[in-house]
Amino acid sequence: MAAIVERTSLDPARIDDVIFGDANQAGEDNRNVARFGALLAGLPTTVTGTTVNRLCASSVEAVIQASRAVEAGDADIVLAGGVESMSRAPYVVEKSPKPFPAVGNPTMWNTAIGWRMTNRALPTPWTISNGESAEKIAREWGITREQQDAFAVRSHRLAASAWAGGGLRRRDRAGARGRSRARRGYPRRHLGALDAEPLARIAGRAAHGVDPDVFPIAPIEAANKALARAGKTWADVDFVELNEAFASQSLACLAGWPDLDPEKLNVHGGALAIGHPLGASGGRIIGHAAHELARRGSGVAVAAICIGVGQGLAVVLER
Repeated sequence: MAAIVERTSLDPARIDDVIFGDANQAGEDNRNVARFGALLAGLPTTVTGTTVNRLCASSVEAVIQASRAVEAGDADIVLAGGVESMSRAPYVVEKSPKPFPAVGNPTMWNTAIGWRMTNRALPTPWTISNGESAEKIAREWGITREQQDAFAVRSHRLAASAWAGGGLRRRDRAGARGRSRARRGYPRRHLGALDAEPLARIAGRAAHGVDPDVFPIAPIEAANKALARAGKTWADVDFVELNEAFASQSLACLAGWPDLDPEKLNVHGGALAIGHPLGASGGRIIGHAAHELARRGSGVAVAAICIGVGQGLAVVLER
């Protein structure tokens, strides 16, 4: 946060709100990492902060909520993004139903990823692990191990090429100046609010739900709905940033978008190579899409992500 203020030369007192996504919130993130982060970054105490949780899409949700606040006139400048430190996720112990249990050993849960303290009222098939869901998708969509390996190699190859060419580093350095202004129909009253040209605008957004055990395919319809709301079709799309939670998930989404040229997917590699810090991943794909649109000068991009417990979220950006 402090780096963004420094890079933009923005008076931090002009920030109306900080909205950050965080999937865990059980440890050092202290439940409201947006507010604590703003305070630790030295932002004025008048700058408020709220933390949102849509699991893997938490930072996409943060950007969407920020854009809606700007569109509605409730804010002029919002700092939106996400954070996750899975290596620092704490262990938690479930409380006994009895206030002072005499016997028994409590169960300890690792909060880094996946189900914990599962509600027994949920159908058992829904509560399989994320990895089991990925395997299920591979079986149901006829995706072979060889296809998954080839896709993973492609992701690493493209990411390595982008890093070697310096493109990723250049975009990362420039990122803060325009990222908070990737707004749908950026209002004219905000022109000049920052000394930076908007990278892109949000033209459409949508969420979609499926059964929790097939969550990897939820981005298919989320992206279709977001495009429809933006008045676009797949023929208008120049490239897609899809979070690569699993190779099988990515290949299933490609199969679910038959009108998308596979070469337009993750043109600089994806999470299989770069990593998937849950609450931060969505911000990375939106930011990267916005910068790639700026580099190209114009175009339409889709940023989409699957979410545990059966959801998908997608945003359409254009320049």
